[in-house]
Amino acid sequence: MAKKNKIVSPSGYEWKFSMVGGVARVNIETADDIAHLYELDQKLWTVLSCPVKGLEFDEKTLAMLDSDKDGRIRVNEVVAAAEWLKKVLKDLNYLLKGHDTIAFADVQADSEEGKQVLDAARLILKALGVEKEEISLAEVAEYMAVFEEKCKEEYTAQNAEPFEPPFGEKSDDAEAAVNAVRAKVADWFMRCKLVQFDEESAAALDVQVEKIAAISDSNLSDNVAEIATYPLARPSKEALLPLVEGLNPAWKAAIASVKELAGIEADSIGEEDWNALLGKVDAYTEWKTAGETAMNEAIAARLEEHSAAFAPVEKLLRLCRDFVNLLHNYVVFSDFYDRHDGTEAVFQAGQLYIDQRCCDLCVKIADMPKQLASAGVSGMYLLYCHCVSKAGLGEMDIAAAVTAGDIRNFREGKNGVFYDRQGQDWDATVTKIIDNPISVGQAFFTPYRKFGNWVTDKISKSAEEKESKQFDNMTAKADTASTDLTAKAADGKPADAPKPAFDIAKFAGIFAAIGLAIGAIGVALAAVAKFMVDKWYNPIIAVALVVVLISGPSMLLAWLKLRKRNLGPVLNANGWAINSMVKVNTAFGATLTSVAQYPKVVGKDPFADKKMAWWKKLLIWIVVLAAIALAAFKLTQHRWPWQPEPEATEVVESVEAPALAEEPVPVAEEAAPVAEEAPAE
Repeated sequence: MAKKNKIVSPSGYEWKFSMVGGVARVNIETADDIAHLYELDQKLWTVLSCPVKGLEFDEKTLAMLDSDKDGRIRVNEVVAAAEWLKKVLKDLNYLLKGHDTIAFADVQADSEEGKQVLDAARLILKALGVEKEEISLAEVAEYMAVFEEKCKEEYTAQNAEPFEPPFGEKSDDAEAAVNAVRAKVADWFMRCKLVQFDEESAAALDVQVEKIAAISDSNLSDNVAEIATYPLARPSKEALLPLVEGLNPAWKAAIASVKELAGIEADSIGEEDWNALLGKVDAYTEWKTAGETAMNEAIAARLEEHSAAFAPVEKLLRLCRDFVNLLHNYVVFSDFYDRHDGTEAVFQAGQLYIDQRCCDLCVKIADMPKQLASAGVSGMYLLYCHCVSKAGLGEMDIAAAVTAGDIRNFREGKNGVFYDRQGQDWDATVTKIIDNPISVGQAFFTPYRKFGNWVTDKISKSAEEKESKQFDNMTAKADTASTDLTAKAADGKPADAPKPAFDIAKFAGIFAAIGLAIGAIGVALAAVAKFMVDKWYNPIIAVALVVVLISGPSMLLAWLKLRKRNLGPVLNANGWAINSMVKVNTAFGATLTSVAQYPKVVGKDPFADKKMAWWKKLLIWIVVLAAIALAAFKLTQHRWPWQPEPEATEVVESVEAPALAEEPVPVAEEAAPVAEEAPAE
């Protein structure tokens, strides 16, 4: 039954809710919430499953929770852990402290699960020689390390086989020294075999004088790596490898080490003796490997059997420390949305510094194809980066969400620095960009930015095409001139090509169409100009209308996407099963990316670009605006403002002339009727 901010479970327990990230989420804050976790409807959980690996969370704790060992933590496994804790702890409020130490007084001694924990804890403390009524996770780890060392000693004593190391106490060092030169010595003996096959090939198989000459002008001590690529010694058909003199200086120390550690007294060694030496080293390596493998397998089996009895103690201590943190990142995402106390979600891998900003929302990528297939629907601007550790930690891919600042400088191949949660720095390179709006304000300039890029590309492409065309024309003319000279030399004079006749009828229609188009454009411009000068505020309305028509759709689309910006698809592609929206609205997104803020710097820059004086700029603007106003006025009034108005024409009333006296007209003098003209054919 739902109430205000509450839902009552069938047992009568009231679940309280709050808005987190624009979505209603259940609160997990008290021991009672944990105790009734089994009653919480699974549809109300934020997460249905999450991966065991790749999170900023202790993997061993997650492995203990993963009861079916499928690599995922599911809802039923979280509930099972809560139910087990109810049987072990007297008060679940102890979980809210996050300690990895437990006092025996806080454990239920009357339950079977609690009794197992207490018995195992007391045995561990007894083995460590400690007498107290509490145990910590560090003491459990210390006990397991001591037990592992004890297992090694017992195994060695019981399973030691009679094997005499070939070089005594120096056998390990001799093994390493021989393996360091093994490949180079094999190469030298092969060169000697080729010399035995064809003595004339000796010069080609030896170091080339040109290679030495190429580095002779530099400091040769700085070219050890280059010298090391030369043959170990001069190949000969005798195939006796010198061990003292005549060696490549880059390998002399390594060969001397082999001679000393392996106890070789001769100053040279043949291939047969060398292979015998390799046989001793390989036998020793095989014995060690087999012994270590067998020992490790035996110890692992014994540790697994032994740790089963002590696992409840470690499980309790790990859950006391980590369980509430898991709930905050599983049932709700409070660690993600709480940006005030420095907490971070378990999927946040670190911070990416790039283009004068710091991106806090960075997620490790487990499967890049899945990411690229689904991350676009998140509505977030994402930078996919390949990160390489200088400290030898390996490589990884991350997705960084950019939620503030400008994006004009981002491109594939741009470099940055990524800091993981442990503070280790990684070299980061942008490999893919998912372009989505960052803010409504940024979307205002998007059409102009895209248009500017389009114009720049068109100009560049046009310039390249014209340059190519000009070059082709020049080469064609050169070829034609060469052909004409050849023809003239052969025939005396080349024939001129006939010129096509000018067809005026063909171009009449074109000229007429151009005239009509110019007339239509003139009429439209006249109408616009008339509107602009009709009222003083019309230009402002026109400019605002143009801006709205250009930027309005982009801003509307950005507003719609920002309202639905969701981290869920990114996490889903990374192995999570997200059951709810993980919104990143504009207000929250502004806290996930910080942009560099510079103070107002006062002072003269000696290398600054020269700027036009302000009064010159003002004068230019006045001239431009005046020209526009005059042109608009001319289009509407058909005269310039300095032209005088035409004089008004007086209207003179006509005076009716006095009527003349009618005189009789003689009949004879009457005009003869005019014959009608025949209509023209």
